[in-house]
Amino acid sequence: MLWYNDNQSHLYIHMKKEEKVLREHLARNNLRLTRQRETILDAFLSIESHVSAEELYRETVKKDPAIGLATIYRTINLLCRCGLAQERDFGDGETRYEHLYNHKHHDHLICTSCGNIAEFENTDIEKLQAKVAKNHGFETHSHRLELYGICETCKQ
Repeated sequence: MLWYNDNQSHLYIHMKKEEKVLREHLARNNLRLTRQRETILDAFLSIESHVSAEELYRETVKKDPAIGLATIYRTINLLCRCGLAQERDFGDGETRYEHLYNHKHHDHLICTSCGNIAEFENTDIEKLQAKVAKNHGFETHSHRLELYGICETCKQ
């Protein structure tokens, strides 16, 4: 069950949509929405960054200390399979997850010094990628652009 105050009503609407996506996926696969899955979904949606399973675990146990790390891993994989989350590997050996459903496509700048990850959108890059694909007779279904380097803070 998801609880929110009036100041978070916009977030409540999106969470309900995402809960519906999860419920429909679970129903198609003869699974049920447990209290633990609901709590993990709630915690995941409350984090607007690239989160590791361990970070999600630390956030989730604040609400339900009985949830174990294995349950986090199983549920986050379930969220990926139903299209609510996307697994990301930014080359530092730690898998992270980000929101996928109802989020615009974006690319990433990754600092190899401090590990900071910045998201950006650029329509010129998107148009160029589409042009390159078209020129090669290639039908693109998805793509990822990740730029690795040193952020402004670490350069100083």
